[in-house]
Amino acid sequence: MKSAKETRHISVVLLIITNAVSLCQTAAVRGQSIQHLSTTQPGGMPGQTVTWDGPSGYYQLFEKAGLTDPNWRALGARTNLTRRQVVAGANLNALFRILGPAPHYAGSQACIECHQSIHDTVMNTLHAQAFTALQQINQDTNSSCLPCHTVGYGVPTGFTSVKATPQLAGVQCENCHGPAGNHAANPDDPTTRPRLEIAAQVCGGCHTGSHQPTFEEWQSSPHSGVVEDMNPPNMINSCGRCHSGSARWSLIEGKPLPVGDANLGIMCINCHEPHSKTANPHQLLNPVASTNDYFLTTSDVFTNKYDPSINVCAQCHNHRGASWTSSSRAPHHSPQYNMLLGTVGLLASGAAPNQPASHALRIESQCAGCHMQSTNYVSESLPATTGHSFQVQSYDICRECHELPEQLVQFTTASISNRVQSIKASLDQWAMTKAPDSLRTKYGTRAWEYTNPGDLSPGGPGPDSTEQALIPTNIQKARFNLYLVLYDGSFGVHNGPFAVTLLYTAENWVAAELRN
Repeated sequence: MKSAKETRHISVVLLIITNAVSLCQTAAVRGQSIQHLSTTQPGGMPGQTVTWDGPSGYYQLFEKAGLTDPNWRALGARTNLTRRQVVAGANLNALFRILGPAPHYAGSQACIECHQSIHDTVMNTLHAQAFTALQQINQDTNSSCLPCHTVGYGVPTGFTSVKATPQLAGVQCENCHGPAGNHAANPDDPTTRPRLEIAAQVCGGCHTGSHQPTFEEWQSSPHSGVVEDMNPPNMINSCGRCHSGSARWSLIEGKPLPVGDANLGIMCINCHEPHSKTANPHQLLNPVASTNDYFLTTSDVFTNKYDPSINVCAQCHNHRGASWTSSSRAPHHSPQYNMLLGTVGLLASGAAPNQPASHALRIESQCAGCHMQSTNYVSESLPATTGHSFQVQSYDICRECHELPEQLVQFTTASISNRVQSIKASLDQWAMTKAPDSLRTKYGTRAWEYTNPGDLSPGGPGPDSTEQALIPTNIQKARFNLYLVLYDGSFGVHNGPFAVTLLYTAENWVAAELRN
């Protein structure tokens, strides 16, 4: 573990890097904030890391010992293309600067020769009309607005005025890919090609602040991170298809999986098409509502099963092929879409369930209708909301149908929660009084559980794959229904009548075994 002194040393050096290079006119360098290491380094923690986020092309890094040191020493050759460079032995007062290519902006017209189809679709999006939007509210000379409504504002080769640089008005290719003048002049030179950056930070530079806090809200949501390392071969193409934004983007785009770079959360481009309008609102890749049942297992060939007509949230929030006959672990924490449609779980009759919620049929945008309610900016004390925290923060939409929605939600969730705990208690009773002696002695109240128990039974493993055969079918079916309702996470709000049906069926199955 790093000492407090060592931690402060790293933080101070990074701050000095950021401040020092802001004085350099040749180019810009930005010190990375402290991050978890993504690669191993001989000797443990690297001495120092500088990240180059400037224009594409060759650059050279220089260092000097401090403000009084007159000499800048080159660190490496002038042909450096590595985005990150580790600086060994950087002292507390070290300063750095970059000698690199100038940021020459060309405007989207320079991209047409090679990228006309993409250019033409981008020009039909709201991004291309960003400067016009400023003109309509007489803010087209407002320096606080221009950086996000033009190309390269504030840089010598960027936008200055609509008369002097009309080709750089609006949001264009170079806003997201970086200055491309050098690339347009030398398209065959690989060192001048603009960067393809899929991280949400690209969008977050503008979609931020009190008027449009999309990025901040996204950062506060579980979508912004990954639950565990997605890079291992057994994870990247199975779990990564929904837990890794870079892996999912690669699968949809038909590109190689991003081995070593799979630990990016679900990002803007996983839900939105950046280059063109779509048939869906907000340039979404998928619609906001659908009623066809859908699930994607971790073993399915992605391209064979991917369905772009399915609800954008349901692309990942589905039961992933959950079956009561699987005894390894409880259903995944993602059956929300199937619970909304009432198409997952077991009925006493054995019939396939099909009990869609009124929420699925009457809320026009389904999940987004409740989880992405937005408000307009009023003041700095009453900022806008965009819904990208994906938390239900308002009951306004509920009032269209329910007179007292807060009380109804409280009653529903309490009722379902109590029923879940009641069934869990009955299963524990079965485990302690009816389970085979070998299971009861070895596992106690976990005798009814999966081999890898769900959240209702912490404390250790459950019966192994061989011992699972000793658990009666009724108990296995009951636990399956129970965990589907629990892991839906809404405690009946998504589809209350169907949740009650599944729990009632589970109760009867457990009761039958207790009577045996």
